[in-house]
Amino acid sequence: MNAYSINQAHPSRLIVGISGASGVLLGYELLKTLREQVDAELHLVVSYGAKRNFELETSLKLEDVYALADHVHDDHNLAAVISSGSFVTSGMIVAPCSMKTLSGIANGYSDNLLVRAADVCLKEGRRVVLVPREMPLSRVHLRNLQSASDAGCAIVPPMLTFYNGAETLQGQMVHVIGKVLMQFGIESKQFKPWENFAPRL
Repeated sequence: MNAYSINQAHPSRLIVGISGASGVLLGYELLKTLREQVDAELHLVVSYGAKRNFELETSLKLEDVYALADHVHDDHNLAAVISSGSFVTSGMIVAPCSMKTLSGIANGYSDNLLVRAADVCLKEGRRVVLVPREMPLSRVHLRNLQSASDAGCAIVPPMLTFYNGAETLQGQMVHVIGKVLMQFGIESKQFKPWENFAPRL
């Protein structure tokens, strides 16, 4: 088993972190997809900034978000089970990932549970997938992205896609979520991969 595959001892235990970047709806849709398509024990951490963004960007209630997880952890509780490497998981997804959260993960500064959980996954050789939401990117952001990648994170930015014919925000999110889940060897039922299109003559 390599460090990037689903942990075979606990193939159905995943951590999802939703940080305070714009685009918290993506984290919600990720949780929905995992709940509907994957037999997984889901552990959720939502930062204070993310809670505020759910209020500002969506009509969702936090209770609706929490209901999709099996366990919801307080971001301030550094004694939660996911803060320990002895609690075996398949890894963690941070979607969206703010630049502050990215900086904490890239530099090992675990001042909250979300960052600590990612730090634990990295030190234990487990997969960590970051979905960074910022534009444009400064040199500081780019350095932190490289540091996170060097530490073992997979960087999956929510890039626009065109080849699959997605014409709505929902369609774009389906594509991003599909790419995220591919990092764990999970095939999303809604994801439309590239096909061997014949060139026009």
